[in-house]
Amino acid sequence: MTNLKIVSAAEAVSTVKSGDRVFFQGAAMTPNTLIDALSERYKELSDVEILQIHTEGAAKYTQKPYSDSFITNSCFVAGNVREAVNSSIGAYIPIFLSEMHLLFRKNILPLDVAFIQVSPPDKHGYCSLGVSVDITLPAIQTAKKVIAQINPQVPRSHGDGNIHISNIDAACEVDHPIFALNIPAPTEIETQIGQHVAGLIEDGATLQMGIGGIPNVVLNNLKNHQRLGIHTEMLSEGVLPLVESGVITGEMKEIKTGKIVTCFALGSQKLYDFIDDNPIVHFKEAGYTNDTAIIRQNPKVTAINSALEIDLTGQVCADTIGKYQYSGVGGQMDFIRGASLSEGGKPIIAMPSVTAKGISKIVPYLKEGAGVTTTRAHVHYIATEYGVVNLYGKNLKQRAKALISIAHPDHREALEKENFLRFKN
Repeated sequence: MTNLKIVSAAEAVSTVKSGDRVFFQGAAMTPNTLIDALSERYKELSDVEILQIHTEGAAKYTQKPYSDSFITNSCFVAGNVREAVNSSIGAYIPIFLSEMHLLFRKNILPLDVAFIQVSPPDKHGYCSLGVSVDITLPAIQTAKKVIAQINPQVPRSHGDGNIHISNIDAACEVDHPIFALNIPAPTEIETQIGQHVAGLIEDGATLQMGIGGIPNVVLNNLKNHQRLGIHTEMLSEGVLPLVESGVITGEMKEIKTGKIVTCFALGSQKLYDFIDDNPIVHFKEAGYTNDTAIIRQNPKVTAINSALEIDLTGQVCADTIGKYQYSGVGGQMDFIRGASLSEGGKPIIAMPSVTAKGISKIVPYLKEGAGVTTTRAHVHYIATEYGVVNLYGKNLKQRAKALISIAHPDHREALEKENFLRFKN
């Protein structure tokens, strides 16, 4: 077994040169010790491109004076880089999560260095990528150099997220909990939406859902269901009670029967403890979990996603607020399409009817500059606290009527007027 070179974080990141493209592992596994050490080199570096998806932490490289030496090129936008991506020091790449691996494997955006956080090596010399395999696996397989921070508190996940120490060029050691996210209790509106959505889920369904109040309410309302399965891009801890009670068994799945399949996980330490050395949870890269051809093979795929606004024709905007890049395309379309092609599948968009400021999220037209995340030809179920409608097979006039019926009552009259003007000629 090749010896692993352990150095300080400053020495580990010294391999990065001006003009390099550097990948950062993301979500709970964001290697912030390495990232901060690289940021401190800003005086001696220039034009270093950071390629990433969702990361957690301060993202010092987006702040002055560090940002003079770094450009952030992100395939997804989290709060820590949102201002940078919408400014001259950053940019966003619109791309499906299912296709991000192709940027590396087809040499479209070749990587000079990849920064990762891993478990200590096992007796065979393999470190675990923990709870973020997503596009990290293709990144480390194609990057010229791999730099790791080794952390004994990284859970060892089963599946494909492993790297042998012989493929790590340098490493530093840390010992602290990985990023944990605690979800607040759902609001009354989220509870209402979650109950509506739960009513659509059938026994034997394969679920995909994200994190937050609505998904947790949905899961909490499935206690009397049977033989559910999980094939998702993100795993959150709302599934744990259903696994423990035997509701989630995965026995009806066609793909990896009996396994919970995911490409990354985000939640509390309780979730990470559940994942650690648990063969039930199978981590794959996003090119697998989000492949529509794979998703559709499972029965009754029920995909639950969210939106920022939806127009009266059914166009879903989930990643921008007008021209402002708020998040990213991510995997919404991958699972909306996969669910719609699955036998008995149900693609669902669930959202409150209004924003926190009372502005309607069902609108006559998307804001100027808004991106269409899910097209009106792909959309099926839409849920708000006022109910659920299925737009599939409905013409534009029928869609508008259905959507207005689940809009907030304060906005229905205005929406009806706008819809009338649209078709009056």
